[in-house]
Amino acid sequence: MANVMHADMGEIETEPVRPKVTDAKGILLQNREFLDFFWDIAKSEQEIRLKAIENLVEYLKNSNKPDELKYTLKRLVDGLGHTREIARPGFSLALGQVLSVFEDVPLQSPLDLIKEKHNLETVKKKLIRNALFGNFFGVLALSQSNRLSKEPQVVLQCVQLLQSLSQHREHLKDLPRKTMVDILNETPVEVFEEVLLRALKSDLSSAFSTPEQLQLLLVALQRFPQVLKPKKLNKLLGTSTIVTPDNIPKLTEVMRIAARSVKKDKQLPGVALDLLQVSLKEKNFELFWNETIINGMLKDPPGPTHYLAFRLLGSALPLLSLSQIKQVLSGDVMRHYGEHVVSAQLPDRFKFAPEMETNVGEFLRGCPDEDKQMAVMKGFSLLTNQGYPVVPSVWRVVSHLQPQVLRSYVSWLQDMFLHPHMDACLDFSTRRQKENQEEGGQKESSIFRLRKWIIPRLVSIVENSQVKKEEDLVMDIARFVFFHAFFSAAKATPDIPETKGVLSVPLDDRTRAVLVNGCFGILQHMNHLPVLGVSPEAEALNQRRVRGVRLDGSMWIYFLVQFADSLLKQPQHACSLRPFSTLQRQAWDSMLSSVATLRKRAEKANSPEGRVFQQLFLLVGIHLFKAPDDFVELMTDLQSCMQKAQERKSKRRKKAGAEGEEEEPHWAEVVVDILLSLLSQPSRHIRQVCKTVFTDICPHVTARALNAILDVLDPDKDEEDSAVVVTDDGKKSKDDDQDEDMEEDSDASEDESDEEEEDDDDDDDDDDEEEEELEEEDEPMQETAEVDQNFRIELMKVLQNQNAMATEGDGSEDEEMDDEAMMKLDGSIAALFLEQKKKTEAKKHEKERARKEKVLVRDFKIKVLDLVEVFLSRQGSSPLVLGMVEPLLGVIEAGMSSDTDQQEQDFLRKAADIFRNQLCRAKLYCRTVSDRQAELHDLLEKLLTKTQKLSDSSVSLYFFSACLYLVKVLRGAVPASEENTKSDILTVEKLSFLGSVDLERVTAMFKEALVSFMTRRKSPLTGHMFTDLFTRFPVLCVKLLDTAVDHITAGVRDHQQGQASALVLGAVQNREVQVLLAGSPWTDLCHRVLEQLSTSLEAVEKEMAVQSKNKVFQEKVLKALELCNALVKIINKQKFPVDLQRVQGVLRGLSQVLGFRSGQLADIYWAIMKHFGVQKPKLPKTKQDVQEQQAPAKKKKGFLPESKKRKNRKKQVPVSEKGAAVASADQPGGGEGRKKNKNKRKRPGAAAGGGAGGGEEGPSQPPVKKAKAQPPGKKNQPPGKKNQSPGKKNQPPGKKPSKQKRKQSEGGQ
Repeated sequence: MANVMHADMGEIETEPVRPKVTDAKGILLQNREFLDFFWDIAKSEQEIRLKAIENLVEYLKNSNKPDELKYTLKRLVDGLGHTREIARPGFSLALGQVLSVFEDVPLQSPLDLIKEKHNLETVKKKLIRNALFGNFFGVLALSQSNRLSKEPQVVLQCVQLLQSLSQHREHLKDLPRKTMVDILNETPVEVFEEVLLRALKSDLSSAFSTPEQLQLLLVALQRFPQVLKPKKLNKLLGTSTIVTPDNIPKLTEVMRIAARSVKKDKQLPGVALDLLQVSLKEKNFELFWNETIINGMLKDPPGPTHYLAFRLLGSALPLLSLSQIKQVLSGDVMRHYGEHVVSAQLPDRFKFAPEMETNVGEFLRGCPDEDKQMAVMKGFSLLTNQGYPVVPSVWRVVSHLQPQVLRSYVSWLQDMFLHPHMDACLDFSTRRQKENQEEGGQKESSIFRLRKWIIPRLVSIVENSQVKKEEDLVMDIARFVFFHAFFSAAKATPDIPETKGVLSVPLDDRTRAVLVNGCFGILQHMNHLPVLGVSPEAEALNQRRVRGVRLDGSMWIYFLVQFADSLLKQPQHACSLRPFSTLQRQAWDSMLSSVATLRKRAEKANSPEGRVFQQLFLLVGIHLFKAPDDFVELMTDLQSCMQKAQERKSKRRKKAGAEGEEEEPHWAEVVVDILLSLLSQPSRHIRQVCKTVFTDICPHVTARALNAILDVLDPDKDEEDSAVVVTDDGKKSKDDDQDEDMEEDSDASEDESDEEEEDDDDDDDDDDEEEEELEEEDEPMQETAEVDQNFRIELMKVLQNQNAMATEGDGSEDEEMDDEAMMKLDGSIAALFLEQKKKTEAKKHEKERARKEKVLVRDFKIKVLDLVEVFLSRQGSSPLVLGMVEPLLGVIEAGMSSDTDQQEQDFLRKAADIFRNQLCRAKLYCRTVSDRQAELHDLLEKLLTKTQKLSDSSVSLYFFSACLYLVKVLRGAVPASEENTKSDILTVEKLSFLGSVDLERVTAMFKEALVSFMTRRKSPLTGHMFTDLFTRFPVLCVKLLDTAVDHITAGVRDHQQGQASALVLGAVQNREVQVLLAGSPWTDLCHRVLEQLSTSLEAVEKEMAVQSKNKVFQEKVLKALELCNALVKIINKQKFPVDLQRVQGVLRGLSQVLGFRSGQLADIYWAIMKHFGVQKPKLPKTKQDVQEQQAPAKKKKGFLPESKKRKNRKKQVPVSEKGAAVASADQPGGGEGRKKNKNKRKRPGAAAGGGAGGGEEGPSQPPVKKAKAQPPGKKNQPPGKKNQSPGKKNQPPGKKPSKQKRKQSEGGQ
């Protein structure tokens, strides 16, 4: 083939002789760079398309060639109807950009090209869709050129073209109508009045037919009100306004059609919002809303029409006045929306609530009117389901409220709590709720449900960091909740604003419980609040991440305590629900005096002790209102703790080294004991405060204080010593502050699930309950199985005493007892069974109490782990950390062998995570242990010895990690003089540094462990443990390397031998080990390893025949070969004087065993042999492979390859004479005759004439059909050909056999 070049053309491959080329489109006249633009425009990547359009426009502007511009227009018009849908928008955008840049090109020219190229009358039927989109995207391109308004006639033609396209809804849907609306929005008034009005008259007159035509009219009304005056509109529609009582049915039907058209898009149709705007303009909004939406759309079953009403409600809020907002938010649309929200809580249901929340959030963000914001918040808060609001208590739209509106909303919520105006609520009930009311099964009153929602609503305002709030508002909410949780108003006073609010409905115990939980929930959130305000001081404190204080630096909880004290001092105005006893009041007063003293000292000199004690005093003091009996004793301990701390401080000032000083416990130890006591309380707030306090005292924690924490975690200690008090069975064991926090979701889902559940589900629930009851009944029977024998003896005694049992030989079997004896016997038996039942119930209760106690203890230990984690993260370099190794290992070991319930797994997972990440892998660790070397070495030996005796490898891994951690601690930090050296230079001195490590003793320990791993069949140690040891401590690796090399052949099993090879492989590849063994030690090591490998591989050659399928044996061989490969490579590369003759001879002997195998073993084997200059031989080809590769030079037409022919036919089928003649074609010399017969059948008329063969085939037809139904070679067909008929076996690929060919084939069988 020849290559021909042209000045303006790329390289084109041509044949020597070719017909004349016609270039009707002018493609050959363009250069390659120019043509590539059009290829890129058609690509699927948006960035490539946009870049190509930009480059094309720039190229045309610089070239100034009319023929290229003409070709561009033609090429872009052709691409508008591209077969690939993703390419059409690219060509349309490119055409619009070109027309917008080259304004000298009249729009009529591309429009004529569009009509000519995509003519709907001349296009083929299968290309009608492409032509439709070509026209549409062409008009869209003309519209995007922003020049349509300058050429009115082109506008008219475009609109007429879109009108014709709108008839093809099956392809274009409503795209033409939407484009007409866009064109109207850009058309001047003069052009519309003079040109378009006449063309659109038919569409405007039939506006009530389709949503698109109605939207066209509505857009025209908004765009050209001076043209479409009432008189003109009356002439078109018969009415001077759109929204009239006569037009309501038509508008309703159009809205239904629009709702169904956007069912999949889940968006508001444009016609709905336009119609709403027109109704507002015509002052017929009430008529439109009530008749079209409420009495029209909402009468349909729940579905698209309801969702359209909901979307219209959310989108209409910015357009409505205050009175109209109140009207729509208190009508049937909101009621239906509430029913939808409740019913949509079930899974796999469409939920509209997020979309409504987005609409409301956008309205509040953009609405400056405070009254409208307040009306919307009140409207949605008053939508209730049996008193419980539908919107969640944690509603994020509150963050968009203006500060004054937020304060008004909080005041309104507080007023609704005090005076629940249930008549103002838009309340509804589901079908199931109504049935329960009729049956008298309503559980909660509406007032309680409303109040239960208001409290979390107020708490969430404090919690949400996005809400712009002031300190006074936060304090107002906290005071309100605290007052009604623990006090009641007796007489109003201006000093206490909360006493002015009188409850219209008294609070019950359940509401009080919600208030208490809400109060401590607010305390928890206030403890983490950033400093509020926009002042420079607030910004400075927030940059320092100060939390839980006000702008003046005082803690939030301090102001709440001050408020509580003011209430206690005025009992005539505020009555406490649980008045303090004398002892409790003394504890409260002492707490206040202590806090005042600490605050005075903090003003002089701020110390961590003062802040810690202040936090604890305030925390314990505020909890006196919740559980006074539990916290009075704790307050006393805290007072004594502070006094001892102050005494110690004063003594240190007088005399620094008094002898009796150490006898008293350190103040930090007492604080730790108090924290442990606090953690036993079920409160998330207390747990968080304890973590904060412990973080502050971490630098002052002593060994005794840390041991007090670790003793709680010790599984060997009695659980009775753990400071946990088991609460009453009827009380909750979870964190109180999280119990009631977000119950609104569960309540709403409960109501809707009752509404939507089927009877089958109820039956299933009943069955589950019955099964649970049966299981509960089985439990006491199982428990009493051990005492059944005693019970049987007692029963026999009762029966014998009453002479109710026959003995041997007494002959009293037939005697009957009188009534008095029977009654006496029944009483005795009943008393016996009653006593047995009481014993069973007592054991059951005792078992349940023990289970609950175990759960509480485990929960307490999980909280204590928080303190351990805090200490490790804050004081990881403290020597006290070393005392945590054994206790944490004991927790992990006990957890691995204990129960597998979820709580136990969580505890174990947290303990293991702290041990692994916060201790063993921490960047900060103790580096100065010069005075504890012997102790740490003893601990290392103890742990390593125990590691070898464990039965679980997973536990052994943690013990071994602890051993490595202790070695790291003993090694310590590298001296400063060594650290100054370059990090990329490895020296023997630097690598040999081990600090305080007793190298001989530690080496002996790990050598014993390594020998144990290699010689024990069931060892808890693993190869990865020693790999980690070798990697982290190269000096120990060098010391243990000889042991590992010896066990390449001396390992007790193949697995250990393979692991030994893997350890040596990692060592010889380690750069640090190579530096430590530089010189003759490295040469000696290579020699010893090669000797061991030679011995091991010699045994492989003998055992390979027996162990060839053993995976462990194969793994051992693989590791040995990998080690051999790495070692030979290193020796050859560095040219060490090591003799390789023996290993080479052994490897040559393995060629028959491994050389011709396939897989990883063979690959690594030949990789080794390559180092010795031996290449992998090519396998000789078999006869079958040769036949497959030798293909005929040219296939004879009509013949099948050998692989396609059917073979191994075991059953002969009767054939006709012609079939016999065809079958004889397989004999020598018969091939050409068969070919001729096939060629004759291919000529026209052959099938029709039939010849003699067709007539002679008749008598033998039945046997042939039988053979076709049961082909002889069916059982021996090759795989994948089972479902092929016999006629398809011998036909050329891609050809369907004719009827006569099938007969011929059948006859040949």
